[in-house]
Amino acid sequence: MLWFGIALLGYFFLALTFILDKIILTKSVGKPIVYTFYSTIFMFGVLLAVPFGVELLQGVDWCWAIVSGMAFGFGLWTLYKAVKSGEASHINPFNGAVVTIVTYALSSYFLLEKITGLQLAGIGVLIFASLLLSFEKSKKHSGFHMGFVLAIISGVFFAISHVSAKYLYELYPFFTGFIWTRATTGLVGLSALLSPAVWKTFGRGKVKKKSKNKKHTIFLVVSAKMLGVLAVLLIQYAMAIGSVSLVIALSGLQYALMFLLIIIFTKFAPKLFKEYFTKRELVVEWVAILLVIVGSALFVL
Repeated sequence: MLWFGIALLGYFFLALTFILDKIILTKSVGKPIVYTFYSTIFMFGVLLAVPFGVELLQGVDWCWAIVSGMAFGFGLWTLYKAVKSGEASHINPFNGAVVTIVTYALSSYFLLEKITGLQLAGIGVLIFASLLLSFEKSKKHSGFHMGFVLAIISGVFFAISHVSAKYLYELYPFFTGFIWTRATTGLVGLSALLSPAVWKTFGRGKVKKKSKNKKHTIFLVVSAKMLGVLAVLLIQYAMAIGSVSLVIALSGLQYALMFLLIIIFTKFAPKLFKEYFTKRELVVEWVAILLVIVGSALFVL
């Protein structure tokens, strides 16, 4: 069960990344398209690893690498827009449930993946837990809103990215598949250059007046991206050596960890990060966390 431990560590880092993303989107970088640009354009940097044993893809496999990379980038953009309009502790779990459902459907149809009855039950429990975690009652929203629609679109993009990447992992060494599917994510960064909001970030007028804020923002963005890259690397490797459906289903653990971190930040560091919770909401979220533990346990039985 090496893939399980690697996936768990990856999801812990991803939980931290999501919290940093929310802080950046609300306090430092106002527009999701701008954050998407800086989150994806530097993915071209992985091309520096090409001389170190990365194989060239063959024929139509280049198309799948582009599909995987760009779907991942557009998944990030729509998720950032969703998180910007709602609470991270609700939007991200809902997005994860969509990713799990669509990934399972696509991998079963295109990759012909087979899983046991207990593992299928575990996927069902984790999906239900993620939906419970997505129950939102906040100062801005009560129930379903536009942020959830964007989260659905994002979930479909991520599922397409994961399944097409798994296809390449089965044909090529992991390192080769990972480099090409990440490098093509940079194409989304290039497309983001069409947005005037991105171009305005290159100006110097207001930057000098807010040099301290700029340094703080750079530190947050760099920290989030480093954690994000490490998390993606671990999760993608777990997918390569295990089942893509099962690894993605474990995302429920990520949201449970994220919720616990949000509670800790809200109580002990509210100036840095704070979310609004009702008593009923807390009960629902704790029940969901218990279900996450049960659902995850079914994978190793």
